[in-house]
Amino acid sequence: MATLTHSPAFHRSPDMPIQISSAPAWRLSAAEFEAWRGIPPAIVSDELNRAGAMDAGIKPLSPGWTVLGHALTVECMAADNGPLHYALTVAWPGAILVADAQGFLGTAVWGSILHGAGEKAGLGGVVIDGAVRDAAELRRSKVPIYARGITPAGPHKGWGGAINGGASCGGVSVNAGDLVIGDDDGIAIVRPEQFPGLLERCKARMAKEVEMVAKIAAGARTVDLIGLPAPDKVGR
Repeated sequence: MATLTHSPAFHRSPDMPIQISSAPAWRLSAAEFEAWRGIPPAIVSDELNRAGAMDAGIKPLSPGWTVLGHALTVECMAADNGPLHYALTVAWPGAILVADAQGFLGTAVWGSILHGAGEKAGLGGVVIDGAVRDAAELRRSKVPIYARGITPAGPHKGWGGAINGGASCGGVSVNAGDLVIGDDDGIAIVRPEQFPGLLERCKARMAKEVEMVAKIAAGARTVDLIGLPAPDKVGR
């Protein structure tokens, strides 16, 4: 069995090399979380110049799920879920586990046992760039899970990985502590340095879209509302 040795920055197992870095100390306050609740990832990505959105392969297993929380990142080798087990030993209530499982779909790295343990640890959600299994049981959970695919094939353990050292998920670089926002459309990531003014811009865009919908219902054309040039002027 792998054992962990301790140092100020990380722990490492000589049998299964697992590096566990300290999670960032910063967190949104309860009031700030409430202010972000209901802001869709699509709006966030629009305000980040179409950046920060994970690709379309990262989908919720059930419709209607939403996630909002700080990222607990995990990097795994393909088909190895050992680091995910260790990640749950340092999870905090409300954390969104974001795992880079190399996008591998031949083996599930997450299933009902890990999900139950994650729910017990207080996870607010799970996002995996890889495959999961026990889909029916996962869909009955109160903890939302997003993944690239589903397969019954089980994982291996022993190749090691890193926790809170950053991850690449759905084509987006995610650092521990980044804000994870998800709904039926998928997942968007907000880095700490992107926060200033972002919430206000998102709310303004949402209000503008409500106005546009009302104008369209009243007969306005989208080409006029967004200021597209007349067809005979396109490209000239």
